[in-house]
Amino acid sequence: MTREEGISGPSTGDRKSEHVRLCLEEEVAGVGVTTGFERYVFRHNALPELNFDDIDLSAEFVGRALQAPLLISSMTGGSAGTGRINERLAEAAQLRGWAMGLGSVRAAVEREDLAETFKVRHKAPDIPVIANLGAVQLNYGFGTDECRRAVEIAEADALVLHLNSLQEVFQPEGNMNFADLLPKIKRLCLELGVPVGIKEVGWGIDGETALRLAEAGIAFIDAAGAGGTSWSQVEKFRSSDLMRRTAAEAFASWGTGTADCITEIRAALPDLPLIGSGGLKNGVDAAKAIALGANLAGVGRALLGPAVDSVERAAAAMEQTEFELRTVMFGIGAANITQLRETKRLLHK
Repeated sequence: MTREEGISGPSTGDRKSEHVRLCLEEEVAGVGVTTGFERYVFRHNALPELNFDDIDLSAEFVGRALQAPLLISSMTGGSAGTGRINERLAEAAQLRGWAMGLGSVRAAVEREDLAETFKVRHKAPDIPVIANLGAVQLNYGFGTDECRRAVEIAEADALVLHLNSLQEVFQPEGNMNFADLLPKIKRLCLELGVPVGIKEVGWGIDGETALRLAEAGIAFIDAAGAGGTSWSQVEKFRSSDLMRRTAAEAFASWGTGTADCITEIRAALPDLPLIGSGGLKNGVDAAKAIALGANLAGVGRALLGPAVDSVERAAAAMEQTEFELRTVMFGIGAANITQLRETKRLLHK
């Protein structure tokens, strides 16, 4: 049996649990590649003419109001343990007014008993919830009905399709047929009935690819650039194939940094909603992502550890990110997110 036909191995849910463990316990960041945010610095405004407490972080995404222009990036789900993590993240997101992306809902579409691990709407009734599937599954039996089922399970406001071609190469169970996906994505955008977005998983989307996706009808793009978690590094720890484990090291520095992805996509598509994610460490990085052109900034692995522990720890980490973002805005004299996006005070070193 070929890899395209599928091979025996851990279930999708088991794989997601293993991914979480590796992200928490192993060094899975890219090596020799950065987000690019370190190349930018804000020019301090000594007289901001603002009351810190009046700075407005509010934003909007897929028709829902947000208290801050921030997203919990898609991470997990598909097992009892990861379901609890999703519930804690959702509760924290509701408390802080962030958007929330779910991990791939494929496991729940394939196995009804796993659906509960993605049902977070009761914990987050007011925020945008984004369901998630691998785009490559459109070549492996998934169509509009399966995608609609993913949205229904999550009671989601939108669906994001993730592009993870290199991860699939290094994943023992990988699905590597990425041929002719664009027409299928276009058809899904027409048929699904909710906004369909596209995200990478940590190697980035360039301006040319973003333009092709927008022409196919994509409603938003998550840049998901390099500089944070490298999924070739994650899969290296899972693989028993010596050749692939060795090859994964050669790709530790692969990808386009998040800052470059944001600027390229925004130059190609001035008006398309854009999420800047990939290796963001704090609220200063989030501010840089927005000042470079993103509508929202996405935070992922930095929230995973806190969410494993408690809602309170996750919410506290999110509050700190907001505080850092607000402090940047105070430091440059930006009273709201529109002024941050339009600032001339972000300088390339």
